Amino acid sequence: MSRLHSARGRFIDRHSSMLLIAPYGFLFSLFIIIPVGAAIVLSFTYFNTIEPPDFIGLSNYINLFTNDSVFMQYVLPNTLLYAIFVGIGGYILSFFMAWTLAQLTKIPRTILTVIFYSPSMTGGVMLSTIWSVIFSGDKRGLLNTLLLKMDIIDDPVQWLQSGSFLMPIMITVALWSSMGVGFLAILSGILNVNQEYYEAGYIDGIKNRFQEIIYITIPSIKPQMLFGAVMAVVNTFKDGGTGVLLSGSNPTPDYAGQLIANHIDDYGFIRYEMGYASAVSVVLLVFIYIMSRVVGGIFNSSDE
Repeated sequence: MSRLHSARGRFIDRHSSMLLIAPYGFLFSLFIIIPVGAAIVLSFTYFNTIEPPDFIGLSNYINLFTNDSVFMQYVLPNTLLYAIFVGIGGYILSFFMAWTLAQLTKIPRTILTVIFYSPSMTGGVMLSTIWSVIFSGDKRGLLNTLLLKMDIIDDPVQWLQSGSFLMPIMITVALWSSMGVGFLAILSGILNVNQEYYEAGYIDGIKNRFQEIIYITIPSIKPQMLFGAVMAVVNTFKDGGTGVLLSGSNPTPDYAGQLIANHIDDYGFIRYEMGYASAVSVVLLVFIYIMSRVVGGIFNSSDE
């Protein structure tokens, strides 16, 4: 009898668990698995959104890496450069700001956390209301006004239409708005480190804050650090709105700010070559997966 009740209890628990995760499973399949599967299938076709997809095998991928000069000369180098400065730089900046805020008392820490986090939620609005005004190419632009008054320049500079300045401006803006959920996770981890670890560390020979960070703080918050690193990778590679919003065009001027996400939008929603755009999106997905695995491997290897 007890075995019957035990088996019945396991049956109910199993089905209750499945019932609880069913809404998440449905939404995950609807918005993640099905679109990714559709993109993979369409990447092997020519599809102009009007005629039925025409299977062409690996032609899209071959053209991407052999015939698409814009992708190889501009998009791929731009994306890698952007990922290094914004991904790695933003991640380091997030940790530094989180650690700095953790040293403050509760009220100023809360206020500053909201201030640092808010640009990640209102990035598009801020781009159009603040940064576009600062880097406006006429005399009314704040940066041009300042430089003209200081006699550093004689004529207004077209900051957002210049191939020389667009990428540095994009990196600056992206770093400014990089304090997202990864930053909050790292801050939360630092605030929850057992203070006894620090006391024991100083007894064992730790002499300064730098050693405290290396030997206590970072090892104690590895899950939060890993989460922040993965989010930095994903957000960096999928970003494509910064350059387009700043310059007002896609492709960006001289392809100076053209990233993989912009390339996808260009072919998918401007040229309506959905098959080719799907191939580029699959390549982007592979990049994100590889980088996420590399990041995970770095943190896992440090545990050994």
